[in-house]
Amino acid sequence: MRRLLIFVKYPTPGQVKTRLAASVGDDAASRIARLCAELTLERLASWRRDAVLCVHPPDTLARARAWLGSEWSLQPQEGATLGERLAQAVGHAFAQGATRVVAIGTDSPWLEPHDVETAFDVLERVPVTIGPTEDGGYYLIGLSQPVPSLFEGIPWSTTSVYTETFAHASLLGLSVQSLPLGYDLDRVDDVQRLVSSERARGRDSSRLATMEHLADLRGVVR
Repeated sequence: MRRLLIFVKYPTPGQVKTRLAASVGDDAASRIARLCAELTLERLASWRRDAVLCVHPPDTLARARAWLGSEWSLQPQEGATLGERLAQAVGHAFAQGATRVVAIGTDSPWLEPHDVETAFDVLERVPVTIGPTEDGGYYLIGLSQPVPSLFEGIPWSTTSVYTETFAHASLLGLSVQSLPLGYDLDRVDDVQRLVSSERARGRDSSRLATMEHLADLRGVVR
């Protein structure tokens, strides 16, 4: 059984996309975070039956359900750190019978369904797969067995998350296959990059237009 875990942070102003907020303000950054989540779920709708949305903070679960709808399965994230929350959610998925687990966030709404499919295919050959981002983190991690210690001691929110995780997996004797390099939407340029690439593919929507408008608030917020 395959399980896709989509980590969603409820878009409360001042608590999401703080790097982006430095350019566009807390309210615009939280609206972009909301749009990123909606675009991600829209794009990955075909995975709905195999997915669980892991919501943080836990006390926003009811609000997240009202926002995201009843078609998705939701559960709260549990743990003080991102590492603890990843370990708990992945471990829970395996305990429920999953044989391959892939975890993503909603900061990379360029992800396509076939990108997730590729990650699950890789897990048929190796125990760990990671999709690195340009800022040194990762947009996806997948496992074919529970390894809670893989998430311990990682310097989260730094430029060495990917390299440290890769090295930690190697120390644990786990083979890792990396996926193509991706990016998170953490800067105004990232937002503009997404909008431009989507339109170049003939994809446009009110969400992309709103995201573009919010990104244009750079320099107006101070």
